[in-house]
Amino acid sequence: MRPEPGYLRIATEEAFAPAELVALWRSMLADGPADDPGFISLQGFYLRSQAERPAAVLARLTDLGDRRIADMDAAGIDRQVISLTAPGVQILDRDRAVAMATLANDQLAEACRKHPDRFSGLTAVAPQDPAAAATEVERGARELGLAGVIINSHTQGEYLDNPRCWPIFEAAQALDTPIYLHPNTPPRTMIGPLLEAGLDGAIYGFAIETGMHLLRIITAGVFDRFPRLRIVVGHLGEALPFWLYRLDYMHAATVKAGRYEAMKPIDRKPSEYLRSNVWVTTSGMPWAPAIMFCRDVLGPDRVMYAMDYPYQYVPAEVAMQDELPIDAAAKKAFFQDIAEEVFRLLPDRPCYLTGGVPWLWKDSMVFRPQAWPLARSASVQVIVRQSGASTSRATGLASSIRLPPGS
Repeated sequence: MRPEPGYLRIATEEAFAPAELVALWRSMLADGPADDPGFISLQGFYLRSQAERPAAVLARLTDLGDRRIADMDAAGIDRQVISLTAPGVQILDRDRAVAMATLANDQLAEACRKHPDRFSGLTAVAPQDPAAAATEVERGARELGLAGVIINSHTQGEYLDNPRCWPIFEAAQALDTPIYLHPNTPPRTMIGPLLEAGLDGAIYGFAIETGMHLLRIITAGVFDRFPRLRIVVGHLGEALPFWLYRLDYMHAATVKAGRYEAMKPIDRKPSEYLRSNVWVTTSGMPWAPAIMFCRDVLGPDRVMYAMDYPYQYVPAEVAMQDELPIDAAAKKAFFQDIAEEVFRLLPDRPCYLTGGVPWLWKDSMVFRPQAWPLARSASVQVIVRQSGASTSRATGLASSIRLPPGS
């Protein structure tokens, strides 16, 4: 393990997949119902290839225990924010997608309860059923203690700028929980030239597809309708920070000309939404010049660390970002503070049961969430945490445990 650097390293785009979902993907590939070229390209590779890298990735994806923690320790990662890998449930029919999202969230929440100091999780949803997805956003936040929402970009060619999907945004805003917009392979209407050149995946296709998705959300007026909505995107913003000036110029010119029915006036420039409602992570992008550029054009409070485990598990890339040319306070913000704020990992006076779900701390009293499945007469241990360090412990009955003020 690396020496303590004076901050926690919180990795914010770290993937997993339940074994049940992997088995379902295998059956879709084997039995023929999968006809999406992006899904066949991506999961066909990881589930069928005999090469060393895809085998290692697949083994790590399904692990939510000792192997993952050992990898974190070896790379110096203190906490992972874990989310369902692409395409998640979004390749499935509606009913199976809803059921599989529930299963994935239950498994992830259980892992977070077992490892409360190491794992946080994001709620997977099935945009195929926006009402059910909104309900699952609420369940994830209120009952499971998850820290946000994961959506793996488009759902069989449908994008979240469609008002049909806006109940998901409404729920996320109401619960003040962020949405991580993660890449997917481009849909069949877009993928052809990319696929034939081998550019459909992480090398390029992911970025242009997800960057376009975020732009669609912005230009559709989603942030005007939901001004407190928070979206996180990986890979340093999927290239959008480089385009800020041209996005603003061409959006204004296009709206003024009335060229497209779909492009209406919005309240602010596209770049302003990217600086106020969007955060970017460094997943797969440890290159200092690009990180510093994003900090410059978006603001240092908009850029946070991620690894992209297990797809890009390279411990040396952690050290590369430890060496960013920023001072100690800025480095702590980059690796720790911004993630804690965006994902609400450490509320004002948070308390964690040794079982895992955070309790609310007010006026020297610990209040348990109604959903916590624990008898009020049970004996529990509560750990008060501040800035990532356990500072006080107490044991007592779940209904009456107290800690001294200032603990």
